[in-house]
Amino acid sequence: MVRYFKIFLLWSALTPALGAGVPEPVASALRDAKVPQSGVSIVVQEVGARRPSIALNADIARNPASVMKLVTTYAALELLGPAYRWKTEAYVDGDNLVLKGSGDPKLSYESFWMLLRNLRARGMREIRGDLVLDRSYFAQAQYEPIDDQVFRPYNVIPDALLVNFKTVRFVFWPEDGKVRMFYEPALPGLEVVNALRLTDGACPEGRAFRERIDAYFDSKPPRAAFTGYYPVSCDERELNVALHPPEEYVAAMMRVLWSEIGGTWSGKVRDGVPSPLAKLVYTHESEPLAELVRDINKFSNNVMARQLYLTLAAELGGAPAQGPAAARAIAQWLTLKGISAPDLVLENGSGLSRNERASAATLMKLLQAAWASSVMPEFVASLPVVAADGTMRRRLQGEGVSGNAHIKTGLLADARAMAGYVLDRGGRRYAVVMIANHPNAPYADAAFDALLQWVRARAPARGNPHDASPRHP
Repeated sequence: MVRYFKIFLLWSALTPALGAGVPEPVASALRDAKVPQSGVSIVVQEVGARRPSIALNADIARNPASVMKLVTTYAALELLGPAYRWKTEAYVDGDNLVLKGSGDPKLSYESFWMLLRNLRARGMREIRGDLVLDRSYFAQAQYEPIDDQVFRPYNVIPDALLVNFKTVRFVFWPEDGKVRMFYEPALPGLEVVNALRLTDGACPEGRAFRERIDAYFDSKPPRAAFTGYYPVSCDERELNVALHPPEEYVAAMMRVLWSEIGGTWSGKVRDGVPSPLAKLVYTHESEPLAELVRDINKFSNNVMARQLYLTLAAELGGAPAQGPAAARAIAQWLTLKGISAPDLVLENGSGLSRNERASAATLMKLLQAAWASSVMPEFVASLPVVAADGTMRRRLQGEGVSGNAHIKTGLLADARAMAGYVLDRGGRRYAVVMIANHPNAPYADAAFDALLQWVRARAPARGNPHDASPRHP
């Protein structure tokens, strides 16, 4: 008994009291990253509790980066419903084929092939006129790229008829002393140069990998060249690139896939809408929203989040959808839920923005409300599981928090954030929010990890009387 009491005193000395400051492991990691606590907000609160266990700078509006996707996806699950589906309609309009989009966030290569395959199955073979793209559900060109990486998929502009994220996937691997590669879809008119040479050394990530292989891209005409070095240690890697304007991409996809399934088309592609005499011949439906929010949150898909955000605008404010209408719809929804969020600033709903803002307190209110919501199962299941999947699959492997937390992360050049739920060792569920806005924020991963580990260790595992970690008083 004396031994356990001494351990309790030591543990209490290292643990902040209710509503107190930052746990020492977190504070130490922030010091190591040279991130001052003034640039950090933290709220930790047991699900259903009236007050937080920790609240640091909780009401300061900060850039939450991709954690903003939680606002968009939770709002959409409640406002549209988990079973909501997007429809892409095909019309015959004289000699023309009209494709009418409604903002499907995941009209993938396979989905587009199935759409065309269904048209062939209904007897369509020769398209004598034009391919007309009805993209009127969204207002055009609403957002600019966030940086100079204009060919990166995260910079793809929302589109009511966005096919396969408008990207080409390049796959590389070393074989027989050479760097092999293929790309899909193999669009006509795309020039590809592979002059890669194998080399030793570590396999870099992200931008360093693209620089190592000396990747060069152009869109007029579409061209991709790789003339650098490919480390053998990379094994197989892939790179997704957006090279084509939307209408040219759809036209190229159409020519490849329609020909493969035995169809003919010699016309051109253009924007337009079906005439009053057009006949609806097929409607392709997306996967349900409950499935798509998993892709958005687990893999932090910015394009899909922006598509969903504008869908809220169109469904609740009318087409053509514009960002401010989505912001108004979410603000009205928050008001109806009794959630005050004066600090919330929405631009595109993805967090890939220099203007979006939210306080840790507001995000905590949303997490608490989501846990009590009818869409809680779908919402929580969309969050990455620590050390298991999504953007958290490589974090905290082998630690006690592994598999015991659902956490959405966010990262920009000067912002780091996380929000989600942690199950402590006593079986209690905590909502956790942490945001750092500072030039050194990207180097503060250890501080975020330390907070998750601290929350996980707050109570002893149930049924283990020999565990020396007592419950928090």
